[in-house]
Amino acid sequence: MRWAARLAVLPLAGVAIAAVAQAAPKMAYEEQVFKADGSSWRLSVPAGYRLELAAEMDGPRMLAPAGDGALLAGSVSKNIYRLEPPYTKPEVLAVPGGFPHGVAVHNGDLLVARTDGLYRAPYRPGARLAAKDFRKVAPLPSGGHASRTVAVGPDNRIYLSIGISGNCSDEYTGGDYDFDDYRGGVLVLAQDEGKARWRPFASGLRNPVGFDWHPETGALYASNHGPDHHGYDLPPEYFSRLDEGSFHGMPWFQFNGREVVRDDCIGRAPPRTDVTPPVATFPARNGPMGVAFVPRGAGDPAWAGAAVVALHGSWATRPRGGWIGPKASRRPPWLALVRFGGDGAASVEPLVEGFQNAAGERLARPVGVLFGADGALYFSSDGGAVEGLFRLSRSRSGH
Repeated sequence: MRWAARLAVLPLAGVAIAAVAQAAPKMAYEEQVFKADGSSWRLSVPAGYRLELAAEMDGPRMLAPAGDGALLAGSVSKNIYRLEPPYTKPEVLAVPGGFPHGVAVHNGDLLVARTDGLYRAPYRPGARLAAKDFRKVAPLPSGGHASRTVAVGPDNRIYLSIGISGNCSDEYTGGDYDFDDYRGGVLVLAQDEGKARWRPFASGLRNPVGFDWHPETGALYASNHGPDHHGYDLPPEYFSRLDEGSFHGMPWFQFNGREVVRDDCIGRAPPRTDVTPPVATFPARNGPMGVAFVPRGAGDPAWAGAAVVALHGSWATRPRGGWIGPKASRRPPWLALVRFGGDGAASVEPLVEGFQNAAGERLARPVGVLFGADGALYFSSDGGAVEGLFRLSRSRSGH
């Protein structure tokens, strides 16, 4: 690529990128035929597991535990859903207004991440909330990527991710940037003289939709969308470790699969040059979304300590990556498993594939991922033939 060939390269001494499964034993798969909307999809699922539709919902996005065994979901439809085990009967908990992409429960309150800010309302299981019950905790820059994801860390602090407006927007979480340009990373909520304010946790991420903490090390990891202006194959999508104060380069720098390079799409000098590269990558134009580490006792024992990442698929078509082209040439949606070993990510391999058929039609587009109280893996789909909540669990046959 032109941008990778002629621009300055940053050294990556000692950095290993997990792009293919090598360190862990290969997963065994079996085929499952899933029928929906008058069509059949041939899915590849882990051997001994089965995928099923748990509940239909309207455009569900990020998933979160409610702390009482229930599961919560934000949505494109502006509804916040609540599902009690076995998660088959969604109830509309609230319609708070705006785009409630991400939700969480913190100290007895329901947190809602809308495009323009973080909102809070008292959470009472089984009691529906009205729009007037929500108050804004802290504003956020509006526009651009509209999704905002909120989660509560193991330190009981509130974390929120926000993307930059475009491919090369001059925006950064830190320095002397104005509030409206305070974007492109993960923020943490702090009390400053009695007022809630956002502080940068990690910066230089174009759109870190999903993030979660490793259950053993407590380190924070996030998925991140790459830009669209370098074609169909570059740069790869990121899976990154975020440390407090870390800088991940975008939009000034990109990782081309081998090394970090300077992107010439933005003229302003970068605020920093100490770029932290990703620990693993996915192919470009995959749209990585939710991230969920496998908790102890959930899923398959061989997945312990691994992270499940939802890949949304893309509108981009071969060969140039534009939207005009055959649907069959788009990147398909899938679920990935990022295994860990030693000091970090060791491999990336498919967990579930087959959501897109040869004609380019899609069964589902995974967004949020979460392990339920029953130990099964749940993920939301906001597009394709089925919008709702899917469950991946051991098949009853036990084979």
